Amino acid sequence: MLFLSSVMPNDLIGAAFYLANRYASLFLFGIRNTLLIAFTSTIIGIFLGLAVGILKSIPVVSEDPLYKRIIIKIIKFMSGVYVEVFRGTPMMVQAMFIYYSFLDFFKLIPLLGSYRLTAGIVIVSVNTGAYMAEIIRAGIQSLDIGQNEAARSVGMSNYQTMVYIILPQAIKNAFPAIGNEFIVNIKDTSVLNVIGITELFYQTNSVAGTTYNFKASFLIAAVVYLVLTYSTTMILKFIEKKMQMPVSGGPSSTSTPILVMHYKGGK
Repeated sequence: MLFLSSVMPNDLIGAAFYLANRYASLFLFGIRNTLLIAFTSTIIGIFLGLAVGILKSIPVVSEDPLYKRIIIKIIKFMSGVYVEVFRGTPMMVQAMFIYYSFLDFFKLIPLLGSYRLTAGIVIVSVNTGAYMAEIIRAGIQSLDIGQNEAARSVGMSNYQTMVYIILPQAIKNAFPAIGNEFIVNIKDTSVLNVIGITELFYQTNSVAGTTYNFKASFLIAAVVYLVLTYSTTMILKFIEKKMQMPVSGGPSSTSTPILVMHYKGGK
């Protein structure tokens, strides 16, 4: 044990070390839940945003049959409503509404013995999906339209063009923004304390309420959040650097002719 005394020091730093040592299990439990929710929700949000982003990027071609154009417009409208609603309202409000609206459903699938944890992952995932959708859509629309034309010229379908040509480049270009969403989620899990999820903020508030030392308790939380976000930033920068092609190997993003050649079995 770092501190043998049962008396809390009067100075801020000493009190913070004392609380961190005495209530380490509570803080570690909160950190575990924070990282679990942030990581799982980001992964789910990527897939959700990928689906919505692709739907929002579907072009409406005048040559298509009327029914197809109507269906595409309805899908794009519904996707737009989802994105605007979840980007335009606070996550705390979303948490309260979703939690109490689907409470019975969450109780059916408790994660690690806690249905609140399940609710937290769903809430953050749905919120993240709305932001990811715009990130993916922007990544898709940032690519040169000539890449679609080149893929079509070798007989690739819309699905093949999207999977083999567009998405790999769009995701690579959007990776910094995707990583930033993960960092944001680490911090935004703190709003889930309103529905009783024992993440880091909730545990810190419990320690502060028990010891009546709010300054030291939240100093610990601030340092922990800073360490988590800074460490994540460094890891993401390392991954981003590894994703770049060597200078001698060509451009930073693979060109369409190279991708098409691989698709066609060329060398």
